[in-house]
Amino acid sequence: MPNQFLLTPYLLHQHAPALSRLAGSDWKRNEPTLAGNSQPDRMIVLHRQISTFVTDSIRRGNRPVSVSGDCCAAIAVLAGLQHAGIDPAVIWLDAHGDFNTHETTLTGFLGGMPLAMMTGRGDQTFVRGASCRPVPDEDVVLSDGRDLDLPERELLRASAVRHVQDPSGVEEALPPDRPLFIHFDTDFLNPADAPAMRYATAGGPRLADALGLSAGLARTNRIVAVSVTAWDLDGDADRKTELACLQVLGALLSGGAPLGTRAAADDSTRGVRVHGG
Repeated sequence: MPNQFLLTPYLLHQHAPALSRLAGSDWKRNEPTLAGNSQPDRMIVLHRQISTFVTDSIRRGNRPVSVSGDCCAAIAVLAGLQHAGIDPAVIWLDAHGDFNTHETTLTGFLGGMPLAMMTGRGDQTFVRGASCRPVPDEDVVLSDGRDLDLPERELLRASAVRHVQDPSGVEEALPPDRPLFIHFDTDFLNPADAPAMRYATAGGPRLADALGLSAGLARTNRIVAVSVTAWDLDGDADRKTELACLQVLGALLSGGAPLGTRAAADDSTRGVRVHGG
């Protein structure tokens, strides 16, 4: 299945121009005029564009891949799949649970809430804005979710979401015979391999283990969409983090080598890009 990429160079409602260097020539870009002054209004404009892109990609026989600066964009990917007639299981690969609500959060950060929102918990502004239906807990697998606020941990424990702390158990936890929507927050990776993260968290799977998991998910031939929350590009001077993240994404989409790797004369990682097709 051909992959069709969309770049949304925003962190929540704020433009994040550093993300633009990721885009290949065949990528679509999500940079509409953002009407309204409120954070939710601006984000909903972005999310509706993502949802439309996903639906159109599916209908054209492509697999949509959404790259953005925050995890809330995954709500729009789910909505776009639903609009195309697909009700997927959601596989959430993240150092964090993103399962906070306004009642449990210790920081108020919206980027720590989207998975809860997608399951019908907490404020539903973005879910309604994207015309998304909440996904049943039983259709969600979270891994590794190693950094949870205490109230968030209790909320997750009381849910039926499958929290698989050891990524090696993800494949066994997959709902059977269901299309898969994979959300990959790049801080899922161990900082030893991918240090340039806005919210780096000690521990987590090493690159080799993440590649094995991704290749295994790809071999199911059930992945219908992927969303990616990007790393800290400004803090990735040597592009070590970029290479690691693109290797994992490449394994998810192809089951093998990183996509679009161009050998540089100096053997550096510069020039690594992800391209469609």
